Amino acid sequence: MQGYVDCHCHISAGDFDKDVEEVIENSKKAGLLALLAVAEHAGEFNKIIELSQRFSGFVFPCLGVHPVQEVPPHQQRGAAPQDLDAAIPVIEKYKDELVAIGEVGLDFTPRFVSSESDKENQRQVLIRQAQIAKELDLPLNVHSRSAGRPTIHLLKEQGVEKALLHAFDGKPSVAMEGVKAGYFFSIPPSIIRSEQQKLVKQLPLENICLETDSPALGPEKQVRNEPINIRISAEYISTIKGVSLETVMEVTTQNALRLFPKLKSAIRP
Repeated sequence: MQGYVDCHCHISAGDFDKDVEEVIENSKKAGLLALLAVAEHAGEFNKIIELSQRFSGFVFPCLGVHPVQEVPPHQQRGAAPQDLDAAIPVIEKYKDELVAIGEVGLDFTPRFVSSESDKENQRQVLIRQAQIAKELDLPLNVHSRSAGRPTIHLLKEQGVEKALLHAFDGKPSVAMEGVKAGYFFSIPPSIIRSEQQKLVKQLPLENICLETDSPALGPEKQVRNEPINIRISAEYISTIKGVSLETVMEVTTQNALRLFPKLKSAIRP
């Protein structure tokens, strides 16, 4: 399988509004086969669907409510159940086009959670979206900042069998609990400057996918990340694992197809 799958990116971000055509074209030239476009809030759902229709067979939509929500003008807070009110009808409307529910999860970074009730709100939002994913037979595309263990435990409690944990910042030993549950972990280009190197050492290649999280988590801080940087993740994994770049490409793409079977229609060997 010659090519990469970016299992988690924000191609709908305003950072790409001026040159999204060029970014997509460059991605294809760099060997990408597909991008999974994840959402953070209901306000961008229609934009993601439009991008997936405009770049049909290359951009695949994932809709979900992120554990951190923007409050205009420039504040952020933890997600609450009412954030799902606008999201659920749109998820229902486009359920046949979705490849995953995401980006969902928990974020217990202290500036977003000041009390146990804040954490509980996030849990309730994740539980409801886990239920929706099971009802629709879709995997979850999961965020878990400062909440690795609680996230994996909640997914297991909810009987989630198909999940991608993106840019996991928890301990490798906690990640291995996710591996036992059959979960996958996606690695962004920021691995070259992060603690995730320890994680990749321990994770079996059969549980690793690639992501860019564009426009965030690029190889350089404060520089817009793009899907073309997926190769940086793959090269770094191949160095850490002591296997060829071709092997990393092949295995991570097969992993993506196992987790997101709707990609198979677009990606033929």
